[in-house]
Amino acid sequence: METPLSVEVAAFVRPGCFLLILATIGWWEYRAPRRREPMVRRVRWPGNFALLALDVLLLRLLFPLGAAGFAALWPWGLLHMVPLPGWLAGLLAVVLLDLVIYWQHRLFHRLPLLWRLHRVHHTDPRLDVSSALRFHPLEILLSMAIKVAAIALIGAGATAVLCFEVLLNGMAMFNHGNIALPGRIERSLRRWLVTPDMHRIHHSVVAGEYNSNFGFNLSCWDRLFGSYRAAPRGGQRGMTIGLQQWRDPAACGRLGWMLRAPWMAAS
Repeated sequence: METPLSVEVAAFVRPGCFLLILATIGWWEYRAPRRREPMVRRVRWPGNFALLALDVLLLRLLFPLGAAGFAALWPWGLLHMVPLPGWLAGLLAVVLLDLVIYWQHRLFHRLPLLWRLHRVHHTDPRLDVSSALRFHPLEILLSMAIKVAAIALIGAGATAVLCFEVLLNGMAMFNHGNIALPGRIERSLRRWLVTPDMHRIHHSVVAGEYNSNFGFNLSCWDRLFGSYRAAPRGGQRGMTIGLQQWRDPAACGRLGWMLRAPWMAAS
C-alpha cells in the first residue's frame, strides 16, 4: 500500500502538467492548424472552460481523495496478488486502465441514456484543445466511479494511477487539438498512439465515423476490437465536425445549454 503522500503530489503534478500541455497545444494550433476554419474561440472557450471548472469542483466535493488518493489507500486487487516488479505492475496497470477507458467510451456511445450525456462532448461544432475539456458533469462523475471500480479490481498503485491520469488528460488535449503533423510522423505515431487525425474522425457528423476510433491513448484497442477507421469519407479538411442537429457555435457554447443538452430532443 502506498502512502497518502500521493494525494499531495497529485494535487501539484496534475494541474501543472495540464497547464503546460494546454499552453503547448494552444500555441501549436495557432502556429500550424490542421483545419483552417474559424474556431470562434470567443464563443466556444468560455463555455468549455466553465464546464471544466464545474466538473473539477464536483469531483473535489464528491471524490476528495481523487483516483490516486484512493489507490494509495487500497491494498487489494489483481496486481497485489501477483509477485511482479514494481515497474511492471505499474505498466500493466496503466495499460489495463487504458483498456477500461476504451470500453467505457464505447459503452457511452452504445447505451441511449449514457449517449445523451456523452453527446454534450460531440455537440462542439469545432474541434480544438478546449473540446477535450467539454464533458457533462454527470458523465464526469460516472467516469470517476468507473475508474475507481477499475482501480479496485486491478489493484493499481497510486503512482501508476497518477501517471495514467496525466497521460489520459494530456493525450486527450493532444488528439483533440487542431494541429498538423507531417504525414510520415503521423503514420508512424498512429501505429502506437491515437493521433489528432485519427481521433478527429470520431467527431464527424457521420454516424459510422463518430462510432469509431474510441481510444484516447493506445491506438491498438480500436484495431483489436474492430472499431478502427483510417480516414473520414470527406477527408480531414472536408469533414464536418459535431452533430448534425446542433450546428450553432454560439448556442452550443453556452454553459446552460450544455447542462440541459442531455434532456433536449434530437430533432
